Amino acid sequence: MLNDPLANVLSYIGNHERLGRKEITLANNSKLIRKVLNILNENGYVGEFKELDDGKGKLLVISLLGNVNKIGVIKPRFNVKKDGYEKFEKRYLPAKDFGVILVSTSQGIMIHNQAKEKGLGGRLICYCY
Repeated sequence: MLNDPLANVLSYIGNHERLGRKEITLANNSKLIRKVLNILNENGYVGEFKELDDGKGKLLVISLLGNVNKIGVIKPRFNVKKDGYEKFEKRYLPAKDFGVILVSTSQGIMIHNQAKEKGLGGRLICYCY
């Protein structure tokens, strides 16, 4: 039994990126996972993904681009205020303006730069660079 499906998906992506694979198939599928993958796709870290129906549930097929150095979930999901992103950027990202932190805000899931521009706080979900 999986305790955190998002953490499982992100570690799977990181492991297969390190191995040099081009495509992976996952049984984990949820609205949160699809939204995170969509944002990572928009920022150029993973390629397109699609859902396949295997009769039991929907599988996710993700194409990998080889652009991920490190990816992971942030546990516990820290609260962050609209002016408190810099502390977490220093903690989870290797350099300024390098990588993204995904934040769940009242206006949906977005990267930390967008949340800073809009003046929104939220909860940290994951990071990728």
